[in-house]
Amino acid sequence: MAIESIGVVGSGQMGNGIAQVAACCGLGVTMVDIEQDLLDRGMVAIRGSLDRMVAKERMSGKEADDALALIETAVGLGNLSDCDLVVEAIPEIPDLKFSTFAELDAICKPEAILASNTSSISINEIASHTGRPDRVIGMHFMNPVPIMRLVEIINGSETSPEVTREVISASERMGKTPLACM
Repeated sequence: MAIESIGVVGSGQMGNGIAQVAACCGLGVTMVDIEQDLLDRGMVAIRGSLDRMVAKERMSGKEADDALALIETAVGLGNLSDCDLVVEAIPEIPDLKFSTFAELDAICKPEAILASNTSSISINEIASHTGRPDRVIGMHFMNPVPIMRLVEIINGSETSPEVTREVISASERMGKTPLACM
């Protein structure tokens, strides 16, 4: 399965950074949050970051506009049902992550990969709240996402090799250097 669309849960600093790098490499992005105001702030941050890249001649104005056009925003997880990869970037509160993954499991298509940007919560524990532990993985981006190249790929004990390969490939497409942790 080739990853062509990415859902991002959370529009804060990490979420909007992930959405930006995904869109800059041509992937369709749906960024969701719990309130429109949070999404609006996330889009302002993305626009500001892209404007700085244009000013530093790291990209053209057209490339920045093209990236912005690839990002849709929506309130609620229900808008992620067709995404190939969903990356969660919400606060490090275990019960919040567990309930989010349980809800994503029910909403997303069966072949979707569910990834967490967690830096401290067990991928096995997150995966145990889904019916697809083989399709759950960690994608820990470094902050600030648009600048830092490293992304840590963390497998759970049941993460399939195919999922790992797809996530590594998607990370490289986003201009990142994936470091796989088994």
